[in-house]
Amino acid sequence: MSNTFQVDLRGIVDLLSHHLYASPRVYVRELLQNAVDAITATASEDGRVEITTGADALRVSDNGIGLTEAQVHELLATIGRSSKRDELGFARHEFLGQFGIGLLSCFLVADEIRVHTRRAGAPAVLWTGYSDGRYEVRPGEDREPGTTVTLLPRRGVETLLSGATVKELAELYGSLLPVTVEVDGVPVTSGELPWKTGREAYCQRVFGFTPFDVVEINVPEAGLTGAAFVLPTAVNPAARGGHRVYLKRMLLAENIEGLLPEWAFFARCVVDSTELRPTASREALYEDGLLDDVRDAIADQLRGWLVRLAATDPRRLARFLGVHHLGVKALALHDDEMLRLVEQWWPMETNMGRVTLAEFRERHGVIRYAATTDEFHQLSAVAAAQDIGLINGGYVYDADIIERLATVDRTVRVERLEPTDLTTRFSSLDAETELRLRPFLAVAQRRLDKLGCEVVIRAYDPATVPALYLVSRAAAFHDEFTTSRDKADDLWGGVLDALSQVAAPERPQLVLNHRNPLVRRVLGLADPELAGLAVESLYGQALMLGHHPIRPADAALLNTSFLGLLNRAVTAEEQK
Repeated sequence: MSNTFQVDLRGIVDLLSHHLYASPRVYVRELLQNAVDAITATASEDGRVEITTGADALRVSDNGIGLTEAQVHELLATIGRSSKRDELGFARHEFLGQFGIGLLSCFLVADEIRVHTRRAGAPAVLWTGYSDGRYEVRPGEDREPGTTVTLLPRRGVETLLSGATVKELAELYGSLLPVTVEVDGVPVTSGELPWKTGREAYCQRVFGFTPFDVVEINVPEAGLTGAAFVLPTAVNPAARGGHRVYLKRMLLAENIEGLLPEWAFFARCVVDSTELRPTASREALYEDGLLDDVRDAIADQLRGWLVRLAATDPRRLARFLGVHHLGVKALALHDDEMLRLVEQWWPMETNMGRVTLAEFRERHGVIRYAATTDEFHQLSAVAAAQDIGLINGGYVYDADIIERLATVDRTVRVERLEPTDLTTRFSSLDAETELRLRPFLAVAQRRLDKLGCEVVIRAYDPATVPALYLVSRAAAFHDEFTTSRDKADDLWGGVLDALSQVAAPERPQLVLNHRNPLVRRVLGLADPELAGLAVESLYGQALMLGHHPIRPADAALLNTSFLGLLNRAVTAEEQK
């Protein structure tokens, strides 16, 4: 058995008029839309929309096609039924409105709407709609073909129908319309696209900044033209900026998102399109294949602008990258052309100064990088002393770009520098010195065995570095794994135990520098207890200088070694 849905008209009207639209101000846009579509249906070149404000009512009149009584019953009284239907003999894409619900936005500011309309060759009709879902239709006074919509203001919103507000909104939404629009006898339309000329002044007026550059946008398949204004200052990449979008010269909204790809957060656009589709509320663009194509086409044009800038004005490109490098680097992760641009033009931090990847390759052959900023700061000076070029890959996208460069160009050699790799370049001590230092090493190793750290002595530059704490990625992962296991409950602990059945990695190393004067004095200490305290202090300093995580056991060791050395110093002073 089939049944018919029961519809509460009052609820439907409330839903559409109060919850579909973000602001009651859009009622002016919807009235202009309907008027312009009525004029478009006549194919007249002398279309006019006259808006008259007053204390008792707002009237919007057009010399468009008008409606017959049958069409009034069919179209105005049927929610969702658009008058821009192909059965009326007009191609749908010629019109601004598509959903047949625009008139309901007027219930945001009025409890009663009157539509006085006449189509050529038919008598005039007066349709009156009420916010509770009722409507009346009766013969209207004779008039010229066209339509007049009258809104009776709802108490409390009279300012939204005042002359000043209506003029402001009519200029905002309809200043570019190809028909004449007047508010109380004053024209508000210019018909010109302001971003075609005087672009910088237009950007300053609309977006509030003077653009770094302006990129012309043209996507013929969407009937889209416009301009992208490049921001002169850095912005948060996560903050998706809105764009000013017109459809058939009617402003859709001032803050449309999703028109550009995410990496192009450095640009704000103003565009006009004849083919893109709006959502039902006309406050966003409908996500479809055409919008995807438009987004890709605009991305290509922005990409082309960057390539031209690199070829014609490298200094200007360097200024741009200094401000908006994150967007370009994000694009380089999946675009080969932008990857080459970043390689040639974006200077990265290295232990030899700021240089581009291309310059680094030319100097060192192999692109070696540290994966984190802390790792870079720990190793940069030591690597430089060993004549090893090292890039800081800890900034956003840098390590990914370096790795991707090797996959695109097989001639590029890339290595992530392991901290333990440096030990192979350190000088070993002669046999006599190693034999002499064995007792000290035995004492030091006993003090650090409980922390899982191996003590070694090497000679390396710079001599100002007393000790390095070096840990391989495998060892670092193992420490994190162990910490997680200790904190896990029984269920997850069992899972982690099952995953831990692998050989333990090499232990981290505390590498004491034999070329450091203080270390040599520590190595000569005859008192085992004092030597142990000194090694523990060097261990703590190496941890902190390398920005390594401090475990509870490390913190306890730092505390006891500090207090122990302080006690020895005070005792020595008292014995003088």
